[in-house]
Amino acid sequence: MPRLRFPLLCWSVCLALAGQGAPPAGAGALLVLTGDQHSAYARTAQFVGLIDRLRQENPSLPVAVLLDGDTLEYGNALARRSRGAVDFAQFAALASRVPTVLNLGNHEPEFYDLAETVRRIAATGVQVVGNLTDHATGRPFAPASLVLPLGGENLVIIGLTTDRLSTYRVAVRPALDLADPVVWAQTHFPQLLAPPAAKGPATLRPIILSHAGLAADRDILPLVPDGTLFAGAHDHLRLVQPFGRTVYVHSGAWNEFVTLAWLCRAPAGAPVWIVEQQPVPTEGPGAAEIVAALAQARKEFGAPEDTAIVGHLPQALPPSEAARFAVRTLRRAAGVDAAFVGNTTFGGGLPAGDITALDFDACVRFDGAVFTAEVDGARLAALLAASNQGPDTPFAQRRGEFNYADGPAAPDPARRYRIATTDWGAKNTARCFGPPDLAWQELPGLKLKAAVVRCLQARRE
Repeated sequence: MPRLRFPLLCWSVCLALAGQGAPPAGAGALLVLTGDQHSAYARTAQFVGLIDRLRQENPSLPVAVLLDGDTLEYGNALARRSRGAVDFAQFAALASRVPTVLNLGNHEPEFYDLAETVRRIAATGVQVVGNLTDHATGRPFAPASLVLPLGGENLVIIGLTTDRLSTYRVAVRPALDLADPVVWAQTHFPQLLAPPAAKGPATLRPIILSHAGLAADRDILPLVPDGTLFAGAHDHLRLVQPFGRTVYVHSGAWNEFVTLAWLCRAPAGAPVWIVEQQPVPTEGPGAAEIVAALAQARKEFGAPEDTAIVGHLPQALPPSEAARFAVRTLRRAAGVDAAFVGNTTFGGGLPAGDITALDFDACVRFDGAVFTAEVDGARLAALLAASNQGPDTPFAQRRGEFNYADGPAAPDPARRYRIATTDWGAKNTARCFGPPDLAWQELPGLKLKAAVVRCLQARRE
């Protein structure tokens, strides 16, 4: 898949690209952004290997890495048993190469409490930012911002995250004081983004790392100065959206893509961001120390059930196609007209050939009972139209998290239809399906993972 480059100002010098792999003219620094990695070990070594390649291709260009939260994943059995050994090896490998900054997300305290997590990440050399506060002491777990000198510029990096307590691991919730991200930004941005008086108004280049989700980011975007690089995460989206000289990006999830943000100079001297997104191939060259860390983790913490074969596919499915496959399977298994499952239920894709339990759990992250309800055709059409969002979905149609769905191409407004979802969708019906609330009823004896596994097993026969 070719990389996608998004010029934000149409002036000729930044469009005069020297060729594939070359920086745009006028580039003074490169930031590599990603978020929602979730212990995606199929590409961890390749992600670090990509940083090596970018440095080799741009030997005179300063490079930094920004990780926008949810680097860790409790649902990865190997990560859970090893307490993130491969992820911490990734942190150390990145910090030994380039300046690396991590914004705390809701999945960072997966294996330790948050204070210990921050201490361990900082010990690798990665700098941590975030607006999470310790309930017991009232003190922040990490500074909310830092200044990173890079390429002759001072980048002020601010981190904030979601206040949805239900998205944090149950064991760590009592230790957290969470702030509404919009209110927090309204209160703190004026001070954090103010340049030091002695250095003049153009000293700091603002970068926002938000793990608050797109819905909150919509209200935060008007609070940042023109020319800000604003990275969002949490919703597992991939997009690039310019607003004047400001650019708003989501880098996807599970290390499938990274965002490259080149800090350039326009002819008039004002800084401008040139942004592109590149895939991280599973077969690409991997960093040797991460390959070794993964082999060691498998040796020490692997279990026979990890490699148990749960199904088979004739060809690999990338993450979005794997999610749609799972939802189609649920629709058939539940015997309904349409099925909907929240996009963050799903993680990585599925490989060709035999599929192990680890592969499957990385794809279908959460299990759940199945619930059904009835809707009229007009509502079903609206729900389907809002589902299955991708990188090309117009920004005006985005609300953050969305449903992967499978249903009829043209619902009849005069008909009633049965739809299905998982228990998460049923419990959060207003959030996932909008008003008015639906009257969900559990479908006994059916769960999402079991339905998908049965389909995968049937494909092997």
